[in-house]
Amino acid sequence: MAAQGRTVTVLSIDGGGVRGIIPGTLLAFLESKLQELDGNDARLADYFDIMAGTSTGGLVTIMLTAPDKKNRPLYAAKDINAFYLEHSPKIFPQKSGFLSSTKSLFSSFMGPKYNGKYLRSLVQELLGDTTLQKTLTNVVIPSFDIKLLQPTIFSTDQAKIKVSKNALLSDVCIGTSAAPTYLPAHYFETKDDNGKTRSFNLVDGAIAANNPTLLAISHSSNESSKRDSDSISETRFLVISLGTGTAKSEEKYSAAAASKWGMLGWVYNNGATPLIDAFTDASSDVVDIHVCTLFQALGAGENYLRIQDDTLTGDAASVDIATKENLLNLVQIGNDLLKKPVSRVNLETGKFEELQGAGTNEEALTRFAQRLSEERRLRQSEVSASL
Repeated sequence: MAAQGRTVTVLSIDGGGVRGIIPGTLLAFLESKLQELDGNDARLADYFDIMAGTSTGGLVTIMLTAPDKKNRPLYAAKDINAFYLEHSPKIFPQKSGFLSSTKSLFSSFMGPKYNGKYLRSLVQELLGDTTLQKTLTNVVIPSFDIKLLQPTIFSTDQAKIKVSKNALLSDVCIGTSAAPTYLPAHYFETKDDNGKTRSFNLVDGAIAANNPTLLAISHSSNESSKRDSDSISETRFLVISLGTGTAKSEEKYSAAAASKWGMLGWVYNNGATPLIDAFTDASSDVVDIHVCTLFQALGAGENYLRIQDDTLTGDAASVDIATKENLLNLVQIGNDLLKKPVSRVNLETGKFEELQGAGTNEEALTRFAQRLSEERRLRQSEVSASL
């Protein structure tokens, strides 16, 4: 955590299933720019005080912050997309043909669309017995406890002071990504200092916060207030918030159609999930609008960068179509997004509009890389001076 009066650097990644490839592409670009400035060993975890992620964003966050045997990040950002390309088809196995589609539709009414076994075994093998307090920078990962009907927020800071929140990273990953109708809910237990069992009954963090940016900022403020009540007003934030894309421009739903839906129609409609689409997009946009308004009011609009693509259509807008064609298309969408202008959501139209004078997302990330590098060097020089 940054010291009093210093800039707090935040990276936030939305949920979105296989669409995690889109921010994966952006993160690879950002890390490459940091490496140009500070050497090939530079990793994102070296530059951000807080890294937050929901669902697929939580998985990416943990991959970038979990320690390997040399106490360096388990994954470099450039390796994230390769991970998705290799494992997504096994996490979300695709079925083809009329009979398979009919069976899949029937099964989706009787239980989750996917059994989640491959994802569980994968993250358990990758992360082993590493717990939340071991991450290389502070992470914030939301989930939702379906038994208590309330959000459960996992963070490194809390894990260090509260034993019952020091869960296995694999359990945190599985819990935050347990999307209703797609993957089964996740149950696990921890123990407190006195050996008392605490149980977690978790589903996807998108239920609580598909865009965890505000959670990360609030978490930083709460931690600062515990140490010094004057520090909140003196804290500056440098925030990068990455979306996983949305299908707003497709306008695939309408009041005329929705007025005829019953419970089934809201949960499943021509292969889509209108209710889930609605609450995840609403959650992401409300947070974006709130944070953007806050930074503007504080005269620090240049300290907040939100990158989102609202032009997805067809398979690209899904969270689970893991065909090779779609996954590679998502990589291309991420690369194209780098070339698009920096945009902000218009509350009236719901669409993202170009922010005049801000350049492209690629240029904005390059500027942020420079600022992140300067902040890190400042901290290193202060540490050296104090020795």
